[in-house]
Amino acid sequence: MKRIFRLIPLILFGFSLAACAVKPAASTATEVSNTSDLAGPTSTDGLPTVVMATEAANPTPTPASYSGLILFDSTRGGDYSNLYLMNSNGSQVTRLTNGDSNFFAGPLSPDGSKVLFTGFGPTNSYVGVMNADGTNPINLTNLPDSDDADPVWSPDGQYIAFTSRRTGNNDVYMMKADGSNVVDLTNNPADDFDPVWSPDGTHLAFVSDRDNQTGVYSIYLVSTDGSSVTRLLKDGGSDYSPAYSPDGKSIAYRFIDKGQSDIYIVTLNGGETQNVTNTPSSDEWTPSWSPDGSSLAFQSNRDGNWEIYISKNDGSDPINITNDRADDQRPYWHK
Repeated sequence: MKRIFRLIPLILFGFSLAACAVKPAASTATEVSNTSDLAGPTSTDGLPTVVMATEAANPTPTPASYSGLILFDSTRGGDYSNLYLMNSNGSQVTRLTNGDSNFFAGPLSPDGSKVLFTGFGPTNSYVGVMNADGTNPINLTNLPDSDDADPVWSPDGQYIAFTSRRTGNNDVYMMKADGSNVVDLTNNPADDFDPVWSPDGTHLAFVSDRDNQTGVYSIYLVSTDGSSVTRLLKDGGSDYSPAYSPDGKSIAYRFIDKGQSDIYIVTLNGGETQNVTNTPSSDEWTPSWSPDGSSLAFQSNRDGNWEIYISKNDGSDPINITNDRADDQRPYWHK
């Protein structure tokens, strides 16, 4: 097995790389030295090359009402995972990258001009950015002795939140979109990872085991200055992959209990939860909302391998939009 798969537990499905002791949450963010190369990486190791190959339209019929683009990663091109872009009805699948290591999808920037991704070099993972057509890939974090992953844009596109192990355990960090002004938001010895920004830009949701036994995770909220850490869920299982609804009133997430995982939605004003997928014989992960909030994209293995599905936000009318023998994962829906 190639070395690159050693790092999958951090990024693939939001598992952490290490378990840590539980201590109280930090009250303020801690600024750390900027370690990025603003002009680009000093080495091109692990950076993708541009492909821009468009496959035939997916023959699976899908509702014409779905609009926008979905960025995802897939192994359909070979041994490694690469980035692909498609219409939200599954048509016009365009391959963006081709490299000798894995590339995991992050979201398109709010204006649609850039793509965030997690890349892998010879010894570590990094946060990367490229143009939406796959050109000009840049290693933003560029730390050979750290694993960085899970990048997401702020709503205005000026900042990026991500997960990093640069201080020895997983924490949630924030930096400017050019890689400068890196700040540790969670600054806690527990496992903190998988951030996502609230639509109003004032908070982030993230995953942590800080109030649970090691390896049992819940979703927390934190202000963008690192203060006001609040636990959102106490459901007896583990929660992963939070995704804010476009109106900011709900969060979709992956809940696992006794080996069974489904996509749930929790309302922020009352804490009511709903099992959206409710498929006891399969696993679901990585929910992503449609721009209008009416639907969800997610990955599921209900057909025997990882595929990307779209359903209404109540779980009705699920449709396999990738329908490929390879593993298709981590969808990010963009308007």
